[in-house]
Amino acid sequence: LVLAESARSCDNRHMTPAKLIAAKRDGHRLDDEEIAQLVVAYANGDVPDYQMAAMAMAIYFQGMDAAETVALTRAMLQSGKTLCWPGLDKSIVDKHSTGGIGDKVSIILAPALADCGMAVPMISGRGLGATGGTLDKLESISGFRTDLSITELQQVVDRVGCVITGASDEIAPADRSLYALRDVTATVPSIPLITASILSKKLAEGLDALVLDVKWGSGSFMKTLDRAKQLASSLVNTAQGLGVSARAVLTDMNQPLGKMVGNAVEVDECLDVLQGGGAADLVELTVDLGAQIVHLTQPSATLEQARSTIQQSISSGQALNKLEEMVSAQGGNLQAVRPRARQHVFQSTQNGTIQSMDSEQIGWAIIEMGGGRRKLGEAVDHSVGIEMQVRLGDEVRAGQPLMHVFCRNELWSPVQHLLAGTVTIGDDAVDVPPLIVEYVDAA
Repeated sequence: LVLAESARSCDNRHMTPAKLIAAKRDGHRLDDEEIAQLVVAYANGDVPDYQMAAMAMAIYFQGMDAAETVALTRAMLQSGKTLCWPGLDKSIVDKHSTGGIGDKVSIILAPALADCGMAVPMISGRGLGATGGTLDKLESISGFRTDLSITELQQVVDRVGCVITGASDEIAPADRSLYALRDVTATVPSIPLITASILSKKLAEGLDALVLDVKWGSGSFMKTLDRAKQLASSLVNTAQGLGVSARAVLTDMNQPLGKMVGNAVEVDECLDVLQGGGAADLVELTVDLGAQIVHLTQPSATLEQARSTIQQSISSGQALNKLEEMVSAQGGNLQAVRPRARQHVFQSTQNGTIQSMDSEQIGWAIIEMGGGRRKLGEAVDHSVGIEMQVRLGDEVRAGQPLMHVFCRNELWSPVQHLLAGTVTIGDDAVDVPPLIVEYVDAA
């Protein structure tokens, strides 16, 4: 304590990383300059990984208040480039999801928003744990590039109105290094660190507005609704603190979103929605998230008007045309056939009502089939996937299909083992949770 208090009394120029870590470890608040000093030094290679790992542990155990979280996010954002859009007379917008099983909304929503006159420079990611990544799904499209440079990204947005690509090395480099440390030090669940990681990349897009789909439940990162609410509040307040209009939507992930889980199969389901079909829950969430963005950028429009705007873009076929433009601009061929592995049927062994689903285990089954990665750099089999045949609350009978599973024959046995128990069937009536739980605005 004496050391920490002594460190606090020093001029910032003399606050060594060790003293800053000691101060945070002992529960003291760090100011903006102290946080920026540490992040800049880390990004420049002047702070070794073991010291930054110690700071991550200190933040994990002591937390950060709202101002500290804003400062950390700003410092990580400023460690790299922020996109500028001179002369672009459009609202720059994006959507971020905290990840879920079957979550493919971005592929539908980005072109719909572009068709509605907004610019969508969507920097997306790959699969994380059991959840699939938007980039992996899009790479099932023949020729589609997800490694655009910043210049190429801006050119596609200028020409088409939307882009979905991976982050270049120039975007929030401090986050890339810090995330790797968090992964090996068990500090990934820290809400301040999650917030800074997400927003340092998203706000680097030069946004006017951002909607955040924060999921809770068995197939999400946040297993409880309370933790999801905490994260949603942190994300919205931090984005607002950095000058970006934001709103969070708390959504249920206790069962897969839509019917398809995988890569190529999810792209196919997106096309189904854009052609006027698709699962009702997927359509509902896509339209609602889009409406929140329209409302943030056009406050005079009611939410019902905003929903109608997004729905019209989808039902008219204009959003599909815009997706085709984007895919072509990124080197892809949307018309090329996306192969599916052989279909197998996973059946119910009893009569009853679908009580619950272990959505995360369904995600791990996709990885077992090769549709995701156990470690960085592994190849992905885009042809595998699962088509859900039931929803929570459905009545089923023994022998009825619960899932259609697309996988290689030699993997069917271990996949069946993983899927056993993912769907719980019983005799009780089921109170199915709402898909959209609530909205979170800045405090």
